[in-house]
Amino acid sequence: MATTPSMDLMLERVEALLSQHEALQRSHAQLQEQVTTLTQERDSLQSRLTAARARVDALIERLPKTFDQDE
Repeated sequence: MATTPSMDLMLERVEALLSQHEALQRSHAQLQEQVTTLTQERDSLQSRLTAARARVDALIERLPKTFDQDE
């Protein structure tokens, strides 16, 4: 069965759309991986920040309670 020029054009467009769809799916998967990685990194940094704050608070507690600024 022979195809008409308009059918050929439609097939080309469908193939182009399928290719674009596949490319977008790959890009989406990569972006999801990046989000996962960055979320884990953020959580790790938040944990480190919390630990650092706790250490600073502990150091502050060890400071003398009174401090004369005139000396």
